[in-house]
Amino acid sequence: MRGISVKGSSLWSEVSSSRYFGVLVGLVGLILLLSLTQPTFLTVANWQEIARSQSVAWLLALGSTYVILTVGIDLSIASQVAVAGMAFGLTLNAGVNIWLALLVALASGLLMGFVNGYFIGIARISFFVVTLATLSIYQSIALLSTNAQTISLFTNESFLRMSDLINGLVGPVPIVFVFVVVLYVLGAFVLGRTRFGRSVYAVGSNVEAARLSGIPTRWIYVSVYTISGLTCGLASLVAVGRLSAASPIADPNLTLAIVAAVLIGGVAFTGGDGKLFGTFLGVLFLGLIQNGISLVGISSFWQGLVSGLILLVAVGLGVLRDHEWVRRLSSRRLPRSIDESADDILLKEAT
Repeated sequence: MRGISVKGSSLWSEVSSSRYFGVLVGLVGLILLLSLTQPTFLTVANWQEIARSQSVAWLLALGSTYVILTVGIDLSIASQVAVAGMAFGLTLNAGVNIWLALLVALASGLLMGFVNGYFIGIARISFFVVTLATLSIYQSIALLSTNAQTISLFTNESFLRMSDLINGLVGPVPIVFVFVVVLYVLGAFVLGRTRFGRSVYAVGSNVEAARLSGIPTRWIYVSVYTISGLTCGLASLVAVGRLSAASPIADPNLTLAIVAAVLIGGVAFTGGDGKLFGTFLGVLFLGLIQNGISLVGISSFWQGLVSGLILLVAVGLGVLRDHEWVRRLSSRRLPRSIDESADDILLKEAT
């Protein structure tokens, strides 16, 4: 019994001290609130819709987690989704095999991510400047590809089979959600159990120390932005599959929502700390807020306000955590004399 108790206590200690504990508590509270106030919230159909509607956000947040862990933000992800989707639609409508069209979309995402990573990692240009520039460049490419016309794929038979797969179910679970979970498990394994993952954390924690320890920091930057580009390619396929059309217009609120989800999930905006599980919870949390707003009948225009406020609170709590203000305020121990400083107390506690 003691072993079970200790194990349970250890698990609780690990969870309660994690960076995603706050969003986990908020998630539980939100589920309880919506369950009590909205009769349709707990229905299978509603949860299937949540899983499908957040699939694009989950994929983009996965790639953005790698980027933010290295103290960066990719502002061009929405434009990359638009370009990759248009590449897929144009290729498929040209009569090319659907498998080749899928590869073209993924390759487009990889290329755009690599371009961002090259200028940031190799050319040493600020991530803000590079991704702000490519946001406009990629958006223009998407618009120019069809003169801003949407590509309808509803009548393409090979696409319809793909669309049925994306919108299909495995029992009561959407297939696309299973795909997302598999990718998150794989992504978490890479971050937590591989040399590359440890290098990502090291670069985010202290890039100069990482360089001196032999980590190829420049290529780590290239790699994380390329991974982000790949997830943009995957997200474009899911988006096109759900809408049965490829749109050249990038969602202006998408990037904010993705960055908010990652930071709400506990990934430090200063880099080097955070987990993909927290990102997964962050996307789900914002997805439930969106779903709740819809069920209550409130205008969707409130979603941006709520997301922004939650982002401020999440980042603010992260700052408090990083500077240990909460621990200091809650500490019951005071110096026994004027000459005994806080550093002396910490040193004694450590020894």
